[in-house]
Amino acid sequence: MTRIDLAIIGAGPAGMEAAATARETGLSVLLIDEQPEPGGQIWRAIECNVSERPDNLVFLGPDYAAGAARAERFRASGANYWPSAMVWHLDNPETGDKTALVAWDGVTRQVQARSVLLATGAMERPVPIPGWTLPGVMSIGAAQTMLKSSGLYPEAPLVLAGSGPLLLLFAVQCHAAGIPISAVLDTTPAGAMTRGLPHLPKALLGWRTLLKGRRLMQALASSGIPVYRHVRNLEALGADSVERVRCTSDGQTVEIEATTLLLHEGVVPNPQLTRLIGCEHRWNAAQRCFHPMLSDRGETSVPGVFVAGDGGGIGGAPAAENTGRIAALEIAEELGAVNRPSGDIEIVKARDNLRAQMAVRPLLDAMYPPPDWIGKLDGDVLVCRCEEVSARAVRGAVADGAPGPNQAKAFLRAGMGPCQGRMCGLTVTEILADAHGKEPDAIGYYRIRPPIKPVTVGELAALDGAD
Repeated sequence: MTRIDLAIIGAGPAGMEAAATARETGLSVLLIDEQPEPGGQIWRAIECNVSERPDNLVFLGPDYAAGAARAERFRASGANYWPSAMVWHLDNPETGDKTALVAWDGVTRQVQARSVLLATGAMERPVPIPGWTLPGVMSIGAAQTMLKSSGLYPEAPLVLAGSGPLLLLFAVQCHAAGIPISAVLDTTPAGAMTRGLPHLPKALLGWRTLLKGRRLMQALASSGIPVYRHVRNLEALGADSVERVRCTSDGQTVEIEATTLLLHEGVVPNPQLTRLIGCEHRWNAAQRCFHPMLSDRGETSVPGVFVAGDGGGIGGAPAAENTGRIAALEIAEELGAVNRPSGDIEIVKARDNLRAQMAVRPLLDAMYPPPDWIGKLDGDVLVCRCEEVSARAVRGAVADGAPGPNQAKAFLRAGMGPCQGRMCGLTVTEILADAHGKEPDAIGYYRIRPPIKPVTVGELAALDGAD
């Protein structure tokens, strides 16, 4: 068994900054991450690209390249680091240290920590459209992962569909890399600028983020890529794989040939570990997702368990770094490594930076609202891909007396597949809420149980410290 002051789960911007900061206070730190090197999704494979594919840094952009310095700072911190390791259980004793069960190198290892920081980040919102299970349909985040990790890109003709900053960023990255895009289908509802105007004065505090967004818009506009606006009724069509994409744009039907369709409708906090350990969650109507309830210190409703980064609410990489720093300093004080006077200046600076970075969030939420049609889904479109459960079946569960997702799971097996509800959880909640005429907060979410990801019998049998 490994004993540590602070266990951090997730090596993205928040996790790396928290680890480096906590080490500066003298805490013993273990950072656990599923990827083979640090960086998270935003800086995925940054060390590999710097050393082996430096030309990729040109089209991936300066914000991505900035991750190299963050990874170097983390590596130099002296924090213990377990890459390619998966936390599949985290307990919640009433008192005392938390214990994480980690599958690493073919063995399940026990980690006992005085405090735990969850920096597991965000995941893409599932986009359940007709045909989304056809080969050739995937998410923009998955395609960006391929591009960062190996320099691979999807087969042409390539169509991007969705809304939000990541759609813009990936389109511009592809264009800069010479990857042809047949069309961008922008699902942002009409009136984005009008919706955003009331939030603009406050958002000016985050002017750097606004400037980056403006540059992305200009780059896409000058790229020559056809852009269809106000897209609705999106469908992927084909026999054995996607062959065409059909939609309406400004009321006109559009059909485009496609071998690859990439979907994106924003990102949402990854709730698996916070749900598993029993943290209280709240529905965020602006972002249409649940997020854990956090104090201004980053602490959840479970004492000793903190959250930093997008796992606590979507804010982006710079904000994630500052939440990681704030949480690490607060944990260090709680564990007696620093006292308040020595930590005040650092925390005040981090909070000021965070305030500026989050100032733009209401503007983005207003301009790029999550799709309102997900809760209205019905018919044969699959909601749970693992168990092949349709939207009609979910509505049928309501007629059979299911008041919430856990009862629907018992009726339909939705959420019982390998993804443990990641791909259907929010959609099932929204459909049930619509069918019951209630708010998603009143419907709730799946009850998460260990293991939160598949673990082998061999890894279980090789539990360290087991009798």
